Amino acid sequence: MEKKKILIVEDDSTLQKALGEYLLSEGFEVVIALDGEEGSRRAKRDMPDLIILDIILPRKDGYEVLKELKMDEKTKGIPIILLTNLGSLNDVEKALKMGATTYLVKADYALEDVVEKIKEILKI
Repeated sequence: MEKKKILIVEDDSTLQKALGEYLLSEGFEVVIALDGEEGSRRAKRDMPDLIILDIILPRKDGYEVLKELKMDEKTKGIPIILLTNLGSLNDVEKALKMGATTYLVKADYALEDVVEKIKEILKI
């Protein structure tokens, strides 16, 4: 089976490293972006199978990235999981209306849960 490519757009290096290593150990290919601008660019260039996107990011926030990717014919079909510290209902509703596949609050999920959600979305 071909490795599924996951783009992690996350500026917290500890989480990004932990999640990246966990995904690698589960057989995924991992691409990393440290800010929203780079995340948007890498999504269009690398065409990942799924994107994990933080909202609070330098240079371009996750909502801007989400909007940009969902408006682009090339990237609009890529599932996007928002993984963030923002847990208000308004944030969740806004993200889902904008086309996010699902919305996870960091404090509520362990790495294993995030990876399970990825597998569920990618039907692995």
